[in-house]
Amino acid sequence: MPTLQEVLRDKIVKYREEVREILREHKDKVISEVTVGQAYGGMRGVKGMICDTSVVEPDKGLIVRGHPLLDIKHLWPEEVFFLLLTGEFPDDEAKAALQQEFDRRSQVPDYVWKLLYTMAEDTHPMCMLATGVLVMERESVFRKWYDRGMKREDYWLAMLGDSLNILAKLPVIAAGIYRIRYKHGSPMQWTQGLDYGANFANMLGIADPAGSFAKLMRLYLNFHADHEGGNVSANACHTVGSALSDAYYSVSAGLNGLAGPLHGLANQECVKWIIATMEKFDGVPSEEQLREFAFRTLREGRVIPGYGHAVLRVTDPRFTGFLEFGKEHLPEDPVFQVVARVYDVIPKVLQEYSEERVKAGKNPIANVWPNVDAGSGALLYHYGLTEFPYYTVMFSVSRAMGMLAQLILNRALGTAITRPKSVSTEWIKAQVH
Repeated sequence: MPTLQEVLRDKIVKYREEVREILREHKDKVISEVTVGQAYGGMRGVKGMICDTSVVEPDKGLIVRGHPLLDIKHLWPEEVFFLLLTGEFPDDEAKAALQQEFDRRSQVPDYVWKLLYTMAEDTHPMCMLATGVLVMERESVFRKWYDRGMKREDYWLAMLGDSLNILAKLPVIAAGIYRIRYKHGSPMQWTQGLDYGANFANMLGIADPAGSFAKLMRLYLNFHADHEGGNVSANACHTVGSALSDAYYSVSAGLNGLAGPLHGLANQECVKWIIATMEKFDGVPSEEQLREFAFRTLREGRVIPGYGHAVLRVTDPRFTGFLEFGKEHLPEDPVFQVVARVYDVIPKVLQEYSEERVKAGKNPIANVWPNVDAGSGALLYHYGLTEFPYYTVMFSVSRAMGMLAQLILNRALGTAITRPKSVSTEWIKAQVH
């Protein structure tokens, strides 16, 4: 089978013609309207950008290139990246060729390590990661080709080169940050011939005699890779990239968005809540204890971390996949047992509490089901990853695949610079009166 570059080159011809045809026939068709609430509410729900790599259906969850997530949970990260870009699954030869690309590009420049070692000991690991990516901008293929002069039709090829370089180096840097920041030893090197997820697991230095941690890393990197185009990290990367900033600038921007408490920190908050619950009850609580504790939490105006989602109205399939992994590989782990028991209890509590709110004249709870963060942190905790601020770095290694796939495709399609029109509060007041 041809390489990723060759498959993508053929696909881009079709992608471009498809977009041209849509614009020729339908460019004036209205696809969305904006309410005042949406304008003030972060543009949530406004249809105003294109993302073909994945969509999130409220009643189904994440669908990657037409495939429901749980149907492709067996894919390794390198296969997911191939799928995001081409809409096809790589055969064994194409998969091996992509793995060899990562082997060839995985060496991290010495100046990156020197910089990371000079950062203050209490620097947040996400700041270290974003800095490590940004400082490599001097390596950008896109910037060098652009400065020399290149055709717009070739922007995607240079962006693909940058993307493969970033993806190959990112798990090395991320694992090195874990070892440097938390004093677990010197950074470890990428192992030639080892797959992407297993390499990341290996470089973290976590004991894995049965190989289940490597399996978790493959699953984790698969599940967090892409979540359509409007989330903060993907949207920030897209916006910066739309100015023809190269992948290093763009991904660093996306990582900075992912570091925000409302985006990438949720899984650590969830596992903290699980552990605090265990401490309160001196172990795994009963269903009745959980029920009473949850009602008290809600009536005090607090939330149950990990439950609810901006888009989904069903159990997040990523949570389902992680729950299945936990039942297979760590069913006796007490933290995981609490996660599973919470899933049995909390949706029912939230439904009852929602009915209470309605009777009191308040809005119902839109979604009572768990999102991905409700379970992922507990799995990491089981394997000894107890440094909660690092969890978002692991998320980042995965999400970079989606950010970069979207970036490559946007350069291939010549997507315009992002420049929505803003209006003033005075303008809004004039329109509604």
